[in-house]
Amino acid sequence: MKEGFIRNRLRASRKSVEISIERKIESIQGEKFEWIDLQNPDRNDVEELAKKYNFNKLNIEDCMTKFELPKLDSYNDHFFVILHFSPLSQKIGISKNSQLSIFLGKDFIVTVHQGDLKPLVELVEICKTNSDQQRKNRLLGKSSGVLLHEIIDVLVDDLLHTSRKIIANLDEMEDQVFDEKKPVARSIALLRREINRLRRIANPLKKFVLEIAKNIKRFSEREDEELALFFDDIIDHIDKVIETLEESRETMEIYKDTDFVLSTEKTNKVLAVLTIIFTLAIPSTVIGTFYGMNVNLPGGIGDSSIILGPFTTFIIIILASAIPAIMMFIYFKKLGWISS
Repeated sequence: MKEGFIRNRLRASRKSVEISIERKIESIQGEKFEWIDLQNPDRNDVEELAKKYNFNKLNIEDCMTKFELPKLDSYNDHFFVILHFSPLSQKIGISKNSQLSIFLGKDFIVTVHQGDLKPLVELVEICKTNSDQQRKNRLLGKSSGVLLHEIIDVLVDDLLHTSRKIIANLDEMEDQVFDEKKPVARSIALLRREINRLRRIANPLKKFVLEIAKNIKRFSEREDEELALFFDDIIDHIDKVIETLEESRETMEIYKDTDFVLSTEKTNKVLAVLTIIFTLAIPSTVIGTFYGMNVNLPGGIGDSSIILGPFTTFIIIILASAIPAIMMFIYFKKLGWISS
Protein backbone atom coordinates (compact mmCIF):
# COMPACT_ATOMS: atom_id res chain seq x y z
CA MET A 1 0.00 0.00 0.00
CA LYS A 2 2.89 2.32 0.76
CA GLU A 3 4.37 1.84 -2.73
CA GLY A 4 0.97 2.52 -4.31
CA PHE A 5 0.64 5.72 -2.27
CA ILE A 6 4.08 6.86 -3.42
CA ARG A 7 3.20 6.16 -7.06
CA ASN A 8 -0.01 8.19 -6.74
CA ARG A 9 1.92 11.08 -5.20
CA LEU A 10 4.46 10.97 -8.03
CA ARG A 11 1.70 10.97 -10.65
CA ALA A 12 0.01 13.92 -8.95
CA SER A 13 3.31 15.83 -8.81
CA ARG A 14 3.93 15.13 -12.52
CA LYS A 15 0.45 16.43 -13.35
CA SER A 16 1.03 19.59 -11.31
CA VAL A 17 4.34 20.17 -13.13
CA GLU A 18 2.63 19.67 -16.48
CA ILE A 19 -0.03 22.21 -15.52
CA SER A 20 2.57 24.73 -14.35
CA ILE A 21 4.47 24.53 -17.64
CA GLU A 22 1.38 24.54 -19.83
CA ARG A 23 2.15 25.53 -23.41
CA LYS A 24 -0.09 28.26 -24.83
CA ILE A 25 -0.08 30.04 -28.16
CA GLU A 26 -2.56 32.87 -28.56
CA SER A 27 -3.13 34.73 -31.82
CA ILE A 28 -5.11 37.95 -31.40
CA GLN A 29 -6.07 40.11 -34.36
CA GLY A 30 -6.10 43.87 -33.88
CA GLU A 31 -7.32 46.49 -36.32
CA LYS A 32 -3.92 47.09 -37.92
CA PHE A 33 -1.70 44.34 -36.51
CA GLU A 34 -1.61 40.82 -35.10
CA TRP A 35 -0.51 39.95 -31.58
CA ILE A 36 0.95 36.47 -31.09
CA ASP A 37 1.66 35.50 -27.49
CA LEU A 38 3.67 32.34 -26.75
CA GLN A 39 3.84 30.91 -23.23
CA ASN A 40 6.40 28.13 -22.69
CA PRO A 41 6.69 27.53 -26.47
CA ASP A 42 8.48 24.72 -28.23
CA ARG A 43 11.35 25.56 -30.52
CA ASN A 44 9.22 24.60 -33.54
CA ASP A 45 6.60 27.20 -32.58
CA VAL A 46 9.16 30.01 -32.61
CA GLU A 47 10.85 28.75 -35.79
CA GLU A 48 7.51 28.77 -37.65
CA LEU A 49 7.02 32.42 -36.74
CA ALA A 50 10.62 33.10 -37.73
CA LYS A 51 9.89 31.85 -41.24
CA LYS A 52 6.70 33.89 -41.45
CA TYR A 53 8.21 37.19 -40.28
CA ASN A 54 11.87 36.65 -41.27
CA PHE A 55 13.35 36.65 -37.76
CA ASN A 56 17.07 36.28 -37.20
CA LYS A 57 18.22 32.79 -36.11
CA LEU A 58 20.31 34.24 -33.28
CA ASN A 59 17.20 35.92 -31.89
CA ILE A 60 15.42 32.57 -31.94
CA GLU A 61 18.27 31.11 -29.88
CA ASP A 62 17.92 33.99 -27.42
CA CYS A 63 14.17 33.35 -27.11
CA MET A 64 14.65 29.72 -26.22
CA THR A 65 17.36 30.46 -23.65
CA LYS A 66 15.87 30.62 -20.17
CA PHE A 67 18.16 33.42 -19.09
CA GLU A 68 19.68 35.82 -21.60
CA LEU A 69 21.08 39.26 -20.84
CA PRO A 70 18.81 42.18 -21.83
CA LYS A 71 19.45 43.28 -25.41
CA LEU A 72 17.92 45.11 -28.36
CA ASP A 73 18.56 44.26 -32.03
CA SER A 74 17.12 46.56 -34.67
CA TYR A 75 16.34 45.50 -38.29
CA ASN A 76 14.72 47.19 -41.28
CA ASP A 77 11.21 45.82 -40.74
CA HIS A 78 11.22 45.02 -37.01
CA PHE A 79 13.25 45.05 -33.83
CA PHE A 80 13.88 42.41 -31.16
CA VAL A 81 14.25 43.11 -27.45
CA ILE A 82 14.76 41.02 -24.32
CA LEU A 83 13.64 42.43 -20.97
CA HIS A 84 13.66 40.99 -17.47
CA PHE A 85 10.92 41.37 -14.88
CA SER A 86 10.11 39.94 -11.47
CA PRO A 87 7.01 37.78 -10.91
CA LEU A 88 4.99 39.41 -8.13
CA SER A 89 3.73 36.14 -6.63
CA GLN A 90 7.13 34.86 -5.51
CA LYS A 91 8.24 35.08 -1.89
CA ILE A 92 10.98 37.35 -0.65
CA GLY A 93 14.30 35.58 -0.80
CA ILE A 94 13.47 33.34 -3.74
CA SER A 95 15.61 34.74 -6.53
CA LYS A 96 13.94 34.32 -9.88
CA ASN A 97 13.71 36.56 -12.91
CA SER A 98 11.27 36.13 -15.76
CA GLN A 99 12.46 36.82 -19.30
CA LEU A 100 10.23 38.51 -21.86
CA SER A 101 11.27 38.40 -25.52
CA ILE A 102 9.50 40.75 -27.94
CA PHE A 103 9.51 41.01 -31.76
CA LEU A 104 7.80 44.14 -32.99
CA GLY A 105 7.02 45.26 -36.52
CA LYS A 106 4.44 47.58 -38.02
CA ASP A 107 1.80 44.86 -38.52
CA PHE A 108 2.74 42.37 -35.80
CA ILE A 109 3.98 41.95 -32.25
CA VAL A 110 5.24 38.62 -30.89
CA THR A 111 5.78 38.08 -27.15
CA VAL A 112 7.58 35.01 -25.79
CA HIS A 113 7.62 34.26 -22.04
CA GLN A 114 7.21 31.53 -19.43
CA GLY A 115 3.67 32.50 -18.41
CA ASP A 116 4.58 33.66 -14.88
CA LEU A 117 4.16 37.37 -15.64
CA LYS A 118 0.62 37.75 -14.35
CA PRO A 119 -0.09 41.28 -15.71
CA LEU A 120 0.88 40.16 -19.23
CA VAL A 121 -1.28 37.02 -18.97
CA GLU A 122 -4.19 39.21 -17.86
CA LEU A 123 -3.73 41.47 -20.89
CA VAL A 124 -3.91 38.42 -23.15
CA GLU A 125 -7.14 37.32 -21.45
CA ILE A 126 -8.67 40.78 -21.85
CA CYS A 127 -7.86 40.79 -25.56
CA LYS A 128 -9.24 37.26 -26.01
CA THR A 129 -12.53 37.97 -24.22
CA ASN A 130 -14.92 40.89 -23.90
CA SER A 131 -14.53 41.27 -20.14
CA ASP A 132 -13.23 44.84 -20.55
CA GLN A 133 -14.27 46.03 -24.00
CA GLN A 134 -13.05 49.58 -23.53
CA ARG A 135 -9.56 48.48 -22.56
CA LYS A 136 -9.54 45.87 -25.32
CA ASN A 137 -10.30 48.57 -27.89
CA ARG A 138 -7.48 50.69 -26.50
CA LEU A 139 -5.03 47.79 -26.72
CA LEU A 140 -5.95 46.55 -30.20
CA GLY A 141 -7.47 49.63 -31.81
CA LYS A 142 -4.26 51.48 -32.67
CA SER A 143 -0.73 50.41 -33.59
CA SER A 144 1.51 47.64 -32.33
CA GLY A 145 3.60 50.32 -30.59
CA VAL A 146 0.64 51.30 -28.40
CA LEU A 147 0.17 47.68 -27.35
CA LEU A 148 3.88 47.34 -26.57
CA HIS A 149 3.63 50.45 -24.39
CA GLU A 150 0.70 48.91 -22.49
CA ILE A 151 2.60 45.65 -21.95
CA ILE A 152 5.72 47.36 -20.60
CA ASP A 153 3.63 49.80 -18.58
CA VAL A 154 1.72 47.11 -16.63
CA LEU A 155 4.92 45.13 -16.01
CA VAL A 156 6.77 48.19 -14.74
CA ASP A 157 3.81 49.02 -12.48
CA ASP A 158 4.04 45.47 -11.18
CA LEU A 159 7.75 46.03 -10.53
CA LEU A 160 6.91 49.26 -8.69
CA HIS A 161 4.46 47.31 -6.54
CA THR A 162 7.19 44.78 -5.76
CA SER A 163 9.56 47.56 -4.67
CA ARG A 164 6.84 48.86 -2.32
CA LYS A 165 6.55 45.36 -0.93
CA ILE A 166 10.25 45.60 -0.11
CA ILE A 167 9.52 48.78 1.88
CA ALA A 168 6.81 46.94 3.83
CA ASN A 169 9.30 44.19 4.69
CA LEU A 170 11.81 46.81 5.83
CA ASP A 171 9.25 48.29 8.23
CA GLU A 172 8.66 44.86 9.76
CA MET A 173 12.38 44.16 10.00
CA GLU A 174 13.03 47.37 11.92
CA ASP A 175 11.16 45.94 14.93
CA GLN A 176 12.97 42.60 14.59
CA VAL A 177 16.42 44.21 14.56
CA PHE A 178 15.88 45.72 18.03
CA ASP A 179 14.28 42.55 19.40
CA GLU A 180 17.13 40.61 21.02
CA LYS A 181 15.06 37.41 21.13
CA LYS A 182 14.70 37.16 17.31
CA PRO A 183 17.72 36.41 15.08
CA VAL A 184 17.51 38.53 11.92
CA ALA A 185 20.82 37.89 10.18
CA ARG A 186 19.27 35.45 7.70
CA SER A 187 16.29 37.75 7.00
CA ILE A 188 18.65 40.66 6.37
CA ALA A 189 20.75 38.57 3.97
CA LEU A 190 17.69 37.38 2.01
CA LEU A 191 16.21 40.86 1.73
CA ARG A 192 19.55 42.33 0.64
CA ARG A 193 19.78 39.68 -2.07
CA GLU A 194 16.23 40.50 -3.19
CA ILE A 195 17.01 44.22 -3.39
CA ASN A 196 20.18 43.59 -5.42
CA ARG A 197 18.25 41.28 -7.77
CA LEU A 198 15.60 43.93 -8.41
CA ARG A 199 18.31 46.54 -8.97
CA ARG A 200 19.84 44.29 -11.64
CA ILE A 201 16.42 44.27 -13.31
CA ALA A 202 15.53 47.95 -13.00
CA ASN A 203 18.83 49.56 -14.01
CA PRO A 204 19.13 47.89 -17.47
CA LEU A 205 15.36 48.21 -17.96
CA LYS A 206 15.56 52.00 -18.04
CA LYS A 207 18.25 51.93 -20.72
CA PHE A 208 16.34 49.54 -22.98
CA VAL A 209 12.99 51.30 -22.57
CA LEU A 210 14.70 54.45 -23.82
CA GLU A 211 16.03 52.48 -26.80
CA ILE A 212 12.55 51.07 -27.47
CA ALA A 213 11.07 54.57 -27.42
CA LYS A 214 13.56 55.59 -30.14
CA ASN A 215 13.03 52.53 -32.33
CA ILE A 216 9.26 52.40 -32.01
CA LYS A 217 8.77 55.63 -33.94
CA ARG A 218 9.44 53.71 -37.15
CA PHE A 219 6.45 51.45 -36.53
CA SER A 220 3.96 53.96 -35.14
CA GLU A 221 1.10 55.75 -36.87
CA ARG A 222 0.93 59.51 -37.13
CA GLU A 223 -1.84 59.64 -34.55
CA ASP A 224 0.54 57.94 -32.11
CA GLU A 225 2.90 60.90 -31.88
CA GLU A 226 2.17 61.19 -28.14
CA LEU A 227 3.51 57.67 -27.67
CA ALA A 228 6.92 59.11 -26.78
CA LEU A 229 5.28 60.94 -23.87
CA PHE A 230 3.75 57.67 -22.69
CA PHE A 231 7.16 56.04 -22.66
CA ASP A 232 8.49 59.01 -20.67
CA ASP A 233 5.87 58.14 -18.06
CA ILE A 234 7.24 54.58 -17.93
CA ILE A 235 10.75 55.99 -17.46
CA ASP A 236 9.44 58.03 -14.49
CA HIS A 237 8.04 54.86 -12.92
CA ILE A 238 11.32 53.04 -13.44
CA ASP A 239 13.15 55.96 -11.81
CA LYS A 240 10.83 55.60 -8.82
CA VAL A 241 11.63 51.90 -8.63
CA ILE A 242 15.37 52.59 -8.78
CA GLU A 243 15.09 55.36 -6.18
CA THR A 244 13.05 53.10 -3.87
CA LEU A 245 15.56 50.29 -4.22
CA GLU A 246 18.50 52.60 -3.55
CA GLU A 247 16.82 53.87 -0.39
CA SER A 248 16.02 50.30 0.64
CA ARG A 249 19.62 49.30 0.04
CA GLU A 250 20.90 52.10 2.26
CA THR A 251 18.36 51.19 4.95
CA MET A 252 19.44 47.55 4.79
CA GLU A 253 23.06 48.58 5.29
CA ILE A 254 21.97 50.51 8.40
CA TYR A 255 20.04 47.49 9.68
CA LYS A 256 23.01 45.22 9.01
CA ASP A 257 25.38 47.50 10.91
CA THR A 258 22.86 47.94 13.74
CA ASP A 259 22.36 44.19 14.05
CA PHE A 260 26.13 43.70 14.16
CA VAL A 261 26.56 46.38 16.85
CA LEU A 262 23.71 44.98 18.95
CA SER A 263 25.06 41.43 18.62
CA THR A 264 28.54 42.62 19.61
CA GLU A 265 27.13 44.56 22.55
CA LYS A 266 25.15 41.52 23.70
CA THR A 267 28.26 39.34 23.45
CA ASN A 268 30.31 41.91 25.36
CA LYS A 269 27.70 41.97 28.15
CA VAL A 270 27.84 38.19 28.47
CA LEU A 271 31.64 38.23 28.50
CA ALA A 272 31.63 41.04 31.08
CA VAL A 273 29.36 39.09 33.43
CA LEU A 274 31.46 35.95 33.06
CA THR A 275 34.67 37.93 33.63
CA ILE A 276 33.27 39.53 36.78
CA ILE A 277 32.14 36.14 38.12
CA PHE A 278 35.56 34.68 37.39
CA THR A 279 37.29 37.65 39.06
CA LEU A 280 35.13 37.45 42.20
CA ALA A 281 35.89 33.72 42.40
CA ILE A 282 39.67 34.28 42.47
CA PRO A 283 39.95 34.77 46.31
CA SER A 284 38.02 31.55 47.04
CA THR A 285 40.14 29.70 44.50
CA VAL A 286 43.38 30.92 46.10
CA ILE A 287 42.20 30.14 49.65
CA GLY A 288 40.91 26.75 48.57
CA THR A 289 44.26 26.00 46.97
CA PHE A 290 46.18 26.74 50.16
CA TYR A 291 43.86 24.74 52.39
CA GLY A 292 43.99 21.86 49.94
CA MET A 293 47.70 21.45 50.63
CA ASN A 294 48.95 18.80 53.03
CA VAL A 295 50.38 21.39 55.50
CA ASN A 296 49.35 22.82 58.84
CA LEU A 297 47.41 26.09 58.50
CA PRO A 298 45.39 28.18 61.00
CA GLY A 299 42.01 26.51 61.39
CA GLY A 300 43.21 23.43 59.52
CA ILE A 301 42.74 19.83 60.50
CA GLY A 302 45.99 19.74 62.39
CA ASP A 303 45.25 22.96 64.33
CA SER A 304 44.65 22.23 68.02
CA SER A 305 43.12 25.69 68.72
CA ILE A 306 39.53 25.14 67.72
CA ILE A 307 37.65 28.38 68.42
CA LEU A 308 34.32 27.91 66.65
CA GLY A 309 33.84 24.21 67.13
CA PRO A 310 34.22 21.50 64.48
CA PHE A 311 33.27 23.97 61.67
CA THR A 312 36.11 26.37 62.40
CA THR A 313 38.00 25.51 59.20
CA PHE A 314 34.89 25.89 57.05
CA ILE A 315 33.97 29.28 58.54
CA ILE A 316 37.52 30.60 58.16
CA ILE A 317 37.62 29.58 54.46
CA ILE A 318 34.20 31.16 53.77
CA LEU A 319 35.18 34.45 55.45
CA ALA A 320 38.59 34.53 53.76
CA SER A 321 36.90 34.00 50.35
CA ALA A 322 33.82 36.23 50.78
CA ILE A 323 35.43 39.35 52.29
CA PRO A 324 37.84 40.00 49.34
CA ALA A 325 35.05 39.22 46.84
CA ILE A 326 32.71 41.73 48.53
CA MET A 327 35.43 44.40 48.60
CA MET A 328 36.15 43.79 44.89
CA PHE A 329 32.44 44.02 44.06
CA ILE A 330 32.10 47.38 45.87
CA TYR A 331 35.21 48.70 44.13
CA PHE A 332 34.00 47.60 40.66
CA LYS A 333 30.62 49.19 41.39
CA LYS A 334 32.31 52.45 42.31
CA LEU A 335 34.30 52.42 39.07
CA GLY A 336 31.07 51.84 37.08
CA TRP A 337 32.12 48.48 35.73
CA ILE A 338 28.96 46.92 37.20
CA SER A 339 25.77 48.71 36.21
CA SER A 340 22.51 48.63 38.14
